[in-house]
Amino acid sequence: MLHIYFVRHGETEWNRESRLQGRLDSPLTVKGIQDAKQLGERLKPINFQQIISSPSERAVKTARLLIENRSLPFKTDKRLMEIDLGSWQGKTIKEIRKEDPTTYNQYIHYPHLYDKQDGETIRDVQFRIRCFLKNLEKVYTAGDVLVITHGVVIKVLQSLCKNISLQRVWEPPEIDGTSVTIVQLTNGNKKLLLEGDTSHKNHIVT
Repeated sequence: MLHIYFVRHGETEWNRESRLQGRLDSPLTVKGIQDAKQLGERLKPINFQQIISSPSERAVKTARLLIENRSLPFKTDKRLMEIDLGSWQGKTIKEIRKEDPTTYNQYIHYPHLYDKQDGETIRDVQFRIRCFLKNLEKVYTAGDVLVITHGVVIKVLQSLCKNISLQRVWEPPEIDGTSVTIVQLTNGNKKLLLEGDTSHKNHIVT
């Protein structure tokens, strides 16, 4: 059976500012870097067959920190990119609530109906992740694969594994920076083994 370790990128400057990133980028904070190093220590015993990252800089930087000094196959995949939020990208939640309250309310409370004309829908993200998982299983039928991606992507992944409506996509648990979500994939069947785990944080890395 195949085990996929989904990791959200480390905390960024815009995360701290409550600024939506989407397809844009901002640097990892000192905390984001430290958390990634701590997770790297935790994952060191696992012999990953492949590391796959979103091509966004914050994800690639996190991936490099996770596999530091380890010679492992590494590639990027655009299907792992964060949801495209169009004109919201780079703005704070406070700014968006003021400028576009109706659509933001839909995004938060009725995500299955969310439809921003200059970006993606939640369903678009779901389609990307379905394709990614299907293709991944064609290549790897067993073993361990490490995937570095984004918060919305992992929330959608959770809903797929639980077979629940996208209306419930924001249900707990939260997906914090460098959190680990493990999916067991067997003949198309998806089983969550771990969700949003951050037990590696605050461990001292020497």
